Amino acid sequence: MISLYRRCFFLFVVIFSISCSNTNSSSGSTAENSDSDSTQQSQNNPSTKSKTILFFGDSLTAGYGLEDPKDAFPELIQAKIDSLNLPYTVVNAGLSGETSAGGNERIDWLLQNPVDIFILELGANDGLRGIDPTSTYENLRQIVQKVKEKYPSCQLVLAGMLVPPNVGEDYFGEFKALFPKLAKEQQMELIPFLLDGVAGQAPLNQADGIHPTEAGQVKVADNVWKVLQPLLKG
Repeated sequence: MISLYRRCFFLFVVIFSISCSNTNSSSGSTAENSDSDSTQQSQNNPSTKSKTILFFGDSLTAGYGLEDPKDAFPELIQAKIDSLNLPYTVVNAGLSGETSAGGNERIDWLLQNPVDIFILELGANDGLRGIDPTSTYENLRQIVQKVKEKYPSCQLVLAGMLVPPNVGEDYFGEFKALFPKLAKEQQMELIPFLLDGVAGQAPLNQADGIHPTEAGQVKVADNVWKVLQPLLKG
């Protein structure tokens, strides 16, 4: 286990540094072609989808360092959803450098629009700044409570994170434990570790050796999909 945590250390260092830093159819088209075009537009136009999945997080959710934002894992999740013709639109509300406290302030604005599934990915920057895990826990709890109060039927998912082991055994343990604790208390589905299988794997990280590449994002999307897919309804 410790070897995994050591590999994760390098990932979190960079996350910390980031926190500081067809034309229309012709008149001669048949009715059949028109109907086909309409169906295709309906599938590709997010405004026609009836349910919303909100990814709320930091640089990992935002897809920091990618040439094309469409390669970020929330967008890859959208592609999986579209391939199954499910009525969901993904909203990527990731913000590089975001902390749990900042997220607690920002969430109110985002909740102006209905949310059916809420995926919370915050806390890594707190850990790297040495913020008391109790404070992080309370901020995340408040975020979840705001979502519940606004949309009681919203389904909730929490992405678990880790801090480097050199922060000390006590802090490491407290931080790691806050995610399963919160998920259990708030009846949330838990992704044990968002970067499982990606952290420390050179071929899956960018030139800095840390941030997920396009291939790494695919793996992260798979980690999320395992938990999210059972919640989706046609």
